[in-house]
Amino acid sequence: MSYVADLHLHSRYAYATSKDLSLENLATWAKLKGIDLLASADFTHPVWFAELRQKLEEVTPGLYRFGGVDFILGTEVSCVYNEGGRQRRIHLLLFAPDFDAVGRLNLALARFGDLVLDGRPTLSLSVRDLTGLALGISPDYIIIPAHVWTPWYGLYGSKSGFDRLEECFMELAPQIHAVETGLSSDPAMNWQVPDLFDKTVVSFSDAHSPAKLGRELTVFEGERSYRGLADSLAANQVAYTVEFYPEEGKYHYNGHRNCGVSQSPEVTVQRGTKCPVCGRSLTLGVLHRTRQLSQGEFTGCRGLDGFIRSDLGSPPFIRLVPLIEIISETLGQGQATKRVQAEYQRILQELGSELAVLIQASDGDLEAAAGERIAEAILRVRLGNIQVEPGYDGRFGQIRVWPVGAVADPDRLGSRRFFSS
Repeated sequence: MSYVADLHLHSRYAYATSKDLSLENLATWAKLKGIDLLASADFTHPVWFAELRQKLEEVTPGLYRFGGVDFILGTEVSCVYNEGGRQRRIHLLLFAPDFDAVGRLNLALARFGDLVLDGRPTLSLSVRDLTGLALGISPDYIIIPAHVWTPWYGLYGSKSGFDRLEECFMELAPQIHAVETGLSSDPAMNWQVPDLFDKTVVSFSDAHSPAKLGRELTVFEGERSYRGLADSLAANQVAYTVEFYPEEGKYHYNGHRNCGVSQSPEVTVQRGTKCPVCGRSLTLGVLHRTRQLSQGEFTGCRGLDGFIRSDLGSPPFIRLVPLIEIISETLGQGQATKRVQAEYQRILQELGSELAVLIQASDGDLEAAAGERIAEAILRVRLGNIQVEPGYDGRFGQIRVWPVGAVADPDRLGSRRFFSS
């Protein structure tokens, strides 16, 4: 038994998020994307917490349902504190076994931060102490370090992170069974890091709007329940993960956004970590940091189905581009235009969820439902036949499915032979 999960997202009460992030919209978009299990998000916020208690119906212990979609109680928090002579800013994902455990944790956390100001609260509490607090309330709490390589807020981040999980969680490190990759890294970048050899690597969307759900996903093996999820994380029971192309993440390369400087790790090693324009320190990105802590670089082996596999026994993964972006580029029109939105809905009606379209649909079914050009674009993405300009220092990377000039005429039908490269 397997199920599709996105367990890192937000409500409308979190900073810089869409006002459309309601339970109703989350359930609607989860069905469009093909997601079976969502986190409730932001359970520390008192207004959102009250809405969750009112609307979520418990199915089994720790598993709730709304709008035909299953939920578990989960949130993201930001720990900001001083340790080891440095300021640490680490984001964590917390998952609770029931509403009572959430209520008790919220009461305790109110002493360390303003829970009303932001759905993802900033807490003056160390990661170790927060973990101990949660596990003291209930040993069934699940803690996952969020987007672990992000420079500013990741556990291994270059700006405020640690070199090892144990340095951060101390004696509670054995209670941490999984880490989240974040948009700027994928599992292959984590496979050669010794600190993660015995950890489950998961990926979620960190969605700040309903349409961003599912841009990264984890497909778990096992029972769809709170206990089943905990068991799967402890035993690395992951069927596969769906990933952003990590170059598209906004911290993949090293760089300095204000000066427009972007560098690969190789260039930074040669030239140093100072910006060549202004002389300030570059933000060292995820690729640089993973290489610092790894035993080598693993490129992976991509199969004809688009999945990348290792010989280490790790779960496979596939890199994808959201369907709306593929359609938009192929038609040469903005993602919010009526034509692109209509095409997106029409393809889903023909073939099912977005996950089914991007991964499972055959060449013939894609062409019959979406037309030759969009079908070819989806297949190009599956097999990595794209162009990427890496993101850096807070600026998202740029993905091009088609070679420059190949889509100048939005109504022209191309052939696979012409567009292959």
